[in-house]
Amino acid sequence: MGKDVMVALDFKSGEEALSFLDQFTGKQLYVKVGMELYYAEGPSIIREIKKRGHKLFLDLKLHDIPNTVEKAMAVLSRLDVDMVNLHAAGTIEMMKAALRGLTREDGTRPLLIAVTQLTSTSQERMQKELLIPEELDQVVIQYAKNAAEAGLDGVVCSPLESGKIHEACGSGFLTVTPGVRFDDASKGDQVRVTTPAKAKELGSDYIVVGRPITQAEDPVAAYERCVSEFVNA
Repeated sequence: MGKDVMVALDFKSGEEALSFLDQFTGKQLYVKVGMELYYAEGPSIIREIKKRGHKLFLDLKLHDIPNTVEKAMAVLSRLDVDMVNLHAAGTIEMMKAALRGLTREDGTRPLLIAVTQLTSTSQERMQKELLIPEELDQVVIQYAKNAAEAGLDGVVCSPLESGKIHEACGSGFLTVTPGVRFDDASKGDQVRVTTPAKAKELGSDYIVVGRPITQAEDPVAAYERCVSEFVNA
């Protein structure tokens, strides 16, 4: 599967999101719709984005008991999304249940990936607040192994962990990596970050980029810079 840049549509309304996409006439983007936009607009925004020909990662990070997640994924499977996710911390049983719910009667389904540790989580926070004593990258790798055992397609992780995850789970196991910023951009609330070029070097399959594109003076130019550095370089 080829590398791609996912644009995070972190907008508070469908009107803002669609106005942003209107700037990319003639381009097929791979976009990410997260909780803010989905909770504001519901399934209608998914249908409108797909109608415009874009690929879509629905980033809702499900995390609940297996039965609840299975039923929720069955609902999401009716939307024409290309990728969905959940939290790997929900256990292998929960991830297997999600996969069952997401798979349609004809055997097709979107890609399913698991969040390992959020890129806003540091080693210190994980140990002191979550009481997880292991090294952060080892926790991420174990969560990735659990996701692979459950039959998932990949994980969300920091670019810094992509290479180790591919070593542990195989080159075909996808790594979708937020926490990507240009050299001259602010890190915001992210802790474990890299540039698009560095993410490519580290083995990321997809990078998720929000504010460096959506809040740029020229979003199209910023997107093309990302593609140039991550896909074409």
